[in-house]
Amino acid sequence: MNLYGVKAIYLAEMARMLRTRLQSIASPVISTSLYFIVFGAAIGTRMTEVDGVSYGAFIIPGLIMLMLLNESISNASFGIYMPRFTGTIYEVLSAPVSPFEIVVGYVGAAATKAVLLGLLVLLTARIFVDYEIQHPVWMLGFLLLTAITFSLFGFIIGIWADGFEKLQIIPLMIVTPLAFLGGSFYSITMLPPFWQTVTLFNPVVYLISGFRWSFYGAADVHIGVSVVMTLVFLALCLLVIWWIFRTGFRIKS
Repeated sequence: MNLYGVKAIYLAEMARMLRTRLQSIASPVISTSLYFIVFGAAIGTRMTEVDGVSYGAFIIPGLIMLMLLNESISNASFGIYMPRFTGTIYEVLSAPVSPFEIVVGYVGAAATKAVLLGLLVLLTARIFVDYEIQHPVWMLGFLLLTAITFSLFGFIIGIWADGFEKLQIIPLMIVTPLAFLGGSFYSITMLPPFWQTVTLFNPVVYLISGFRWSFYGAADVHIGVSVVMTLVFLALCLLVIWWIFRTGFRIKS
């Protein structure tokens, strides 16, 4: 593996985040903290417990996952879209780096940013809400696995998009609604039986449920199912990226 090439791409992407600290770091942390203030510290104190956990603590995994999905996708999609937009993608493709190394560089940087933001939001939540983490290793593992998976998904969006508008369509129109309807603010067991069944077709349910299990040891879906579903989505993303580089779809044209 060309580690120098991977390192160059990785550091260039990380430097972009440091150049735009307010947008890349402060904005997602502040916006997520507002949820903790409103739903955790204010409204949460007036609500009953959910699955034996205070409402303010219950929503923490869902809110972190909501932020993580959006940041993973936006970081990776923007990172690969900009070289395409400016035409410098041909310099990357002509460099002595393989498609695998290109993906590792861009996706690795996007996942790193998302995980750092997730941990930062987790620390910020402690200011407003008391919570516990029963399985910290699983929590970190799930955080990392989800960040890598959705950074791969964002990489695909960055290749597919032919304008800045399309970079935002899927995160805003699909991912965010799925996260809101996937149990970020409630347990799906609180829904009527029909809607519980419908909700199980929402893939984000398995991410939030698995992540919440690592905090409180209770989940709407078995942790094994959540991990398998995440790995399946990861494999699908890798398959699509393999096909993109094999065919040159919107990279070489």
